[in-house]
Amino acid sequence: MMMLWAVVSALTAVSKDFTGLLLTRFFLGVTEAPYYPGAIYLLSIFYTRKEVATRIAILYTGNILATAFAGLIAAGIFHGMDNLAGIAGWKWLFILQGAVTFVIAVIGFFLLPDFPQTTKWLTQEERDLAYNRMELDTVANKGETSTWNGLRQAAKDPMVWIFCAMAHMHLAANGFKNFFPSVVKTLGFNTTITLVLTCPPYLIAGAVTIAVSWSSGKFNERTWHITASKTVAVVGFISAAATMNLAGRYVSMVIFTIGTYGVNSLILGWCGSVCGQTKEKKAVAISMVTMIMNVSFIWTPYLWPSSDEPRYVIAMSSSAAFSIATALLAWLGKIILKKRNEKLRASPDETAVFYVY
Repeated sequence: MMMLWAVVSALTAVSKDFTGLLLTRFFLGVTEAPYYPGAIYLLSIFYTRKEVATRIAILYTGNILATAFAGLIAAGIFHGMDNLAGIAGWKWLFILQGAVTFVIAVIGFFLLPDFPQTTKWLTQEERDLAYNRMELDTVANKGETSTWNGLRQAAKDPMVWIFCAMAHMHLAANGFKNFFPSVVKTLGFNTTITLVLTCPPYLIAGAVTIAVSWSSGKFNERTWHITASKTVAVVGFISAAATMNLAGRYVSMVIFTIGTYGVNSLILGWCGSVCGQTKEKKAVAISMVTMIMNVSFIWTPYLWPSSDEPRYVIAMSSSAAFSIATALLAWLGKIILKKRNEKLRASPDETAVFYVY
C-alpha cells in the first residue's frame, strides 16, 4: 500500500483541474488508510505493554517532525525548483515525496516481518522468545480466531468504544495541527519567520512524547499520564485564548502542543494491550480507533475560522474541553478495567497477568 500511495502522490503532479485533484486525493486517502493502524498493530505484536507506547511514540515522532519541517521543506522546493524543467514547484513537491516514499516502501517490503514466528532475520530461538513473551503478556489470551469473530469481539467490547471516543476527543483537541502556521502567523511576523517559529513546538513535543511514553511504560500506568498531559494542554489552550502578550501567546502554543501530542501513543498502545485477547480482535480494535479518531478532522476545521483571529477563542476553549473529555474517558476506562481485574482475581483460573490502567 505504501508503494501505491507513493505512485498516487506523484500522480498528483499531473492533475489539471479540480475533479482530477479531488480523485487523486480520494485515492491517496484510500491507499494511506491502512498504514497507521497496520504499523501500530505490527508494533503491538512484537512489544509488551511496558514497551509498546515508547515504540509508538518514536513512530509518531516521525509524523511530528514531518509536520515541523513540512513548511520549510515546501519553501525550499518552491524557491529552488519552481519551474525547473518547466514543472511548477508544488508539482515537484509531490513528485519528490512520492519517489522517496516508493524507495522506502521497496526496502520495507523485504525487511518488515508479518509476525514474530515468521521473521526471517531472527534465529529460531529469538522467534520463539518474541512469540512466548507476548503470549505471557496478554490478558485472557484466547489464541487465534477468524477475522469476523475478531470483528464481533471488538464491537462487543465496551473498552473498544471508550478508546474510540477517547481517541476522537484527543484528535479533536489536536485540530490546531492543520492551522498551526495560521495561528503562529497571528504573532505578526513575516512568512519566513512564521515558518521557522512553527518548528520548535513540534520538536519539543516530539521529545516530550517519547519521555511521557517511556515513563508510562516504566511505571506500567496510563490514566495519570494521560490526565497529566491533558492538564498541560488545557493550560496551554486557555492561556492562548486569554492573553495578547506576544511572548505569552507563543509559549502557550508550545505548551498546548506538548500536552496534546504526549497522549497519542498512550491511547493506541493502551488499546492494543487491552484488546489483545486474539490477534484478530487487536487488529480490528486498532483499526476502529484509528478510523474514528480521524473522523474528527471532518468537523474540527469549522472551529478555526480566520474571523476568530488572533486568539481563536472558540477553537481554543473547545480544544480545552476536548482535552478534559479525553482525561475523563481515561478514568472511565480505568474503572472498567479495575472491575475486570477484580473478576480475574476472583476467578478459579490462576493468572498473573492483569489489565493495566
